[in-house]
Amino acid sequence: MITIEDLSKVELIIAQVINAELMEDSKKLIKLTLNVGTEDTKIVFAGIKKYYSNDDLVGKFVVMVNNLKPREMQFGVSEGMLLAASGDNEGVFLLTADKGVTAGMRVS
Repeated sequence: MITIEDLSKVELIIAQVINAELMEDSKKLIKLTLNVGTEDTKIVFAGIKKYYSNDDLVGKFVVMVNNLKPREMQFGVSEGMLLAASGDNEGVFLLTADKGVTAGMRVS
C-alpha cells in the first residue's frame, strides 16, 4: 500500500503525440515526440511497435509520467513513460483522453 503523499509524487499529464518514428533496429520501440504543454517537447521511447503504427499515434492525446528520471537507451534518452493497459493475450492499449483536453493538463 502507498499513501496519498506517495501518489502525489507522480506527475501525470496529458501529452500530444506530434511525431512517431519506428526504430528500424528494434522489434518493439517507437520514438515519440510529445507536446507537453510547454515550448519544449519530450522524447519517449515506447515498446508499442507491434500494436501501433505511426499514423495511429500522431495527434493522439495520451497520459504520461512527466517527472520520471530520464533513461539512456540504445537509441537515445527517454524522458518519460506513457501509460497503457494490457492483458494476458489481448495487446497493449494506450490510455488516451477525451475531447477538450490540451497538452500539459495535469491528470488528477
